[in-house]
Amino acid sequence: MNINLSIIKTIYTDQKKYKYLAAVLALSIFTVSAAGCGARQERDENAEFEAYTEKLFCSEVSSNTINLHYTLKAPEAFGIEQGEVSAGTFAAEPEAVKASVENMRQALEDFTYDRLDIQNKITYDILEYQGKMTEKAADYILYEEPLGLVSGVQTQYPVVLSEYQFYGREDVDTYLELLEKTGEYFDELIAFEQEKAEAGLFMSDDALDTVLEQCRAFLDMGEGNYLYSTFADRIQEVEELTEEEKSDYIRDNALAVAEYVFPAYENLTLEMEKLRGSGSNEEGLVYLPDGKEYYELLVRQSTGSDRSVEELRDLTRRQMNDDLEAMEKILGLTPGEAQEAAASAMGQESAELFLTRLQEGIKETFPEAPDTVLEVKYVPEEMEEHLSPAFYMIPAIDNTENNVIYINQAQMGDDLTLFTTLAHEGYPGHLYQTVYYESTDPDPIRSVMDFGGYVEGWATYAEMGSYYLTPLAPEQAAILQKNNSLILGLYALADIGIHYEGWSRLDTVSFFSSYGITDAGTIGQIYDLIIGSPANYLKYYIGYVEFLELKKEWAQEKGDEFSQREFHEAVLTVGPAPFEIVEEYMWEVGA
Repeated sequence: MNINLSIIKTIYTDQKKYKYLAAVLALSIFTVSAAGCGARQERDENAEFEAYTEKLFCSEVSSNTINLHYTLKAPEAFGIEQGEVSAGTFAAEPEAVKASVENMRQALEDFTYDRLDIQNKITYDILEYQGKMTEKAADYILYEEPLGLVSGVQTQYPVVLSEYQFYGREDVDTYLELLEKTGEYFDELIAFEQEKAEAGLFMSDDALDTVLEQCRAFLDMGEGNYLYSTFADRIQEVEELTEEEKSDYIRDNALAVAEYVFPAYENLTLEMEKLRGSGSNEEGLVYLPDGKEYYELLVRQSTGSDRSVEELRDLTRRQMNDDLEAMEKILGLTPGEAQEAAASAMGQESAELFLTRLQEGIKETFPEAPDTVLEVKYVPEEMEEHLSPAFYMIPAIDNTENNVIYINQAQMGDDLTLFTTLAHEGYPGHLYQTVYYESTDPDPIRSVMDFGGYVEGWATYAEMGSYYLTPLAPEQAAILQKNNSLILGLYALADIGIHYEGWSRLDTVSFFSSYGITDAGTIGQIYDLIIGSPANYLKYYIGYVEFLELKKEWAQEKGDEFSQREFHEAVLTVGPAPFEIVEEYMWEVGA
């Protein structure tokens, strides 16, 4: 069966949530010891474990200014004071990372696991898992790519700056100082890329062209750059400032952007151009030294699945076959016809109205989430070509009542795409999952753990379900949902094919052609995106399918008592984690 080409260009050029621009290469370095643990025979194991994890949390969020500000609105509540202003680091020190992991491992061993309550056991297991993954990844630090094509520093940094919240005068002063540090931050980035080049691990010239194009697009905005306009909007909300002070700050920001941010981008483009030709590999990771082993680790980290790459490939094919069989049962209706029906059925509603419809539509099958405030913003026109179709800005954990979703209007295509994208980013996707989980009062250390397979898998699961909340007939909704799932499956198989099996461009063209997708330009774009962001699409698709597998297991166990609402509540309460941990604990928290 041919797959509808009309939506392949707009789906998953990375519908990604943005959190904060921490040290992009940071590998969760934990250097806090469990001081005092074991000093008494009788102790409150849970209280001491939570005291230890709070120390870990404070250490992690204090690693740089952006990390701290985006995680906590009021760091003083945790006894954290603002240190030296910094955007992060790109240090490549594997031995230091391993030493930190060993430090954490020894600290964890001092706790009696069986005395911990369920939530602390989950946190313990996650820390143990994270330590193992971090230790393995330490040997591959130079394989990391901070200038990724989908969400690299060059595109992410200005967005993060534009959403840096001003709660008071001190935040404004810190922000301006942060702008002054941009050159230093980019100098570290350049040094890291130079080290990659010396090791023979620099990006290909094609990827370099895309990175440079993204940098120039940012610079070409000139006086219309959104770092000017967004600052002016945010400064107006700082009530303690006089109008004269606001005006002065607007001038100071303009000077800082012109004197520090723009020159940093210009220098980055110059220095990266000097490295042209040093990246010899134009194909997948498998062609790098130990590239296959690195890809296996990257897939494990990205998806949170404990299955091997071969098992994930088989899982993907099984799900695709299920989707194809479901589509074939709906006789007389093609994806193209369903798409046309959707165009006439959706109605031209605003993003806000779509979000309201989604909130109403999930009430029966999802647990109630706390009330929150959401603002929908739009990607600046000049950056539409270079940013994701949409992204959710995760709020500080002590300020979850304020949320922002960005929409890239140039990549929405039609109202159905907007509706399903808002389900992915909003309800019951990223925003809903984030706010619901924070309402369970989790250990703060959980907020600094990155489990993309769970987070993006959940949002994709939410997106797939949203087709059935539209005005479409069930058969039309099913055709479009299965078509969307199949497209993601193709991306997942292509990712594995390119980076693990060594597919060339021609191999990739042949693969997509077998599914009726023959547009060479589109396939070329897909190939370049996968080359530039290995395992990125797997976290969406594999994460989604892992949730489906958990749901099947839950339904089989519950039988006639199966409840979607109870299943959703269980996996949401466990929270972001590797799927093996979600599977283990969903029964206990959902009991």
